Amino acid sequence: MRYISTRGAAPVLTFEEAMLTGLARDGGLYVPETIPQMSHGDISALQGLDYEEVAFRVMRPFIGDTFSDAEFSDIITRAYAGFGHRARAPLVQLDNNHFLLELFHGPTLAFKDFAMQLIGQMFQSALQRRGERVTIVGATSGDTGSAAMEAFRGLDAVDLFIMYPHGRISEVQRRQMTTPSESNVHALAMDGDFDACQARLKEMFNDFAFRDGVRLAGVNSINWARVLAQVVYYFSAAATLGVPQRKVSFTVPTGNFGDIFAGYIAKRMGLPIDRLIVATNQNDILHRCLSTGVYQTDTVIPSISPSMDIQVSSNFERALFYAYDGDGAAISRMMDGLKSEGGFEISQGIQQKLSEDFGSGRVSEAETSATIAAHCKSTGEILCPHSAIGVNVAEALRDPHVPMVTLATAHPAKFPDAVEAATSQRPELPERMADLYSRSERLTRVANDLAPLQQLIKERTLH
Repeated sequence: MRYISTRGAAPVLTFEEAMLTGLARDGGLYVPETIPQMSHGDISALQGLDYEEVAFRVMRPFIGDTFSDAEFSDIITRAYAGFGHRARAPLVQLDNNHFLLELFHGPTLAFKDFAMQLIGQMFQSALQRRGERVTIVGATSGDTGSAAMEAFRGLDAVDLFIMYPHGRISEVQRRQMTTPSESNVHALAMDGDFDACQARLKEMFNDFAFRDGVRLAGVNSINWARVLAQVVYYFSAAATLGVPQRKVSFTVPTGNFGDIFAGYIAKRMGLPIDRLIVATNQNDILHRCLSTGVYQTDTVIPSISPSMDIQVSSNFERALFYAYDGDGAAISRMMDGLKSEGGFEISQGIQQKLSEDFGSGRVSEAETSATIAAHCKSTGEILCPHSAIGVNVAEALRDPHVPMVTLATAHPAKFPDAVEAATSQRPELPERMADLYSRSERLTRVANDLAPLQQLIKERTLH
């Protein structure tokens, strides 16, 4: 299995190389050269299997000879051992043919745990075998950072630095990043919004002297291994609902497009998905682009769903790559336009092509709160703001004759203020995290400035 860049000018890599590299050297994102196929028989055989076995069967074709079968199976077992629900990703019925996929039973109560716990184990195994150490730098709008901290803290082959927008994430999200005591993990509270954090991260990857000097690696959803791990729960949920005998649709609250792009890969692998629906908050660049063909950045407006407060959705580049039939030059031109002019336009034909795979909807702050309140009253289900956005859009756009699965991306206790304002109930953290608010915090305030950031990372990197 070989991996190519969306911009067509970077070396072709193996799975292990693509995983450890993160962002391609031409600025693009790695994707598999070919997408493995699963037959109806393969998919039928997933029904009734443990999540770990589904994960092995779905991901195994992508990893080549990076890990043996026994080694990969062991990695998967270790990755999900700390989840709080035996089903790992259980389904809950909200209405006739409408289901909630609970992706918040991992160590940090967010869907990012599914990918990050796995990638942590894969990094550790690969680096130990190679006798190497890397420096991972990540940018987060809230959940990626805490999941990365939990996955990599204490690992002897990795130094981890997470940049997050100061004052723009929930207290629980912040404390999950600032309370680990292990010396190899560092929380950096950066001035600006998530897009600024993501921009500095990409600049670090494009500074090859710095990148090579600290052996830079990435675990944002720019990393293909992150996307691959998320493909699994689409197959797991669909198998539970009886595919391939019938189709299933999914609605995904998303800002950076990684989670829903994983659903697109599942569909390309052969999973009979009817519709993939993008659900956005007021920072609705994805909805605007899918509706009008114009991708134009705007000011990020802080919201009660902070993990979606994004205007530059990195993984949308991967979707465009497939829509343009692998034309790396076209992708490069659009990304250059995004950098120089803050946006780009796609042709009517490409817009139509995207619409064949993706629908979209936008939800306001008031509608988000109203959805949380309504479901608390009607079903007893307490939704986090991001999950509520997904449910709202799913209810508006779903076909009542096709099972709709809405991804519940975080535990409501990660956003207690927003949930309490909507329901008058303050959701409690699980017992294993009950002391989070009393733990000591450790963080560094940093300016939105590349050179000082690089210097700090050099000084703290343990080589």
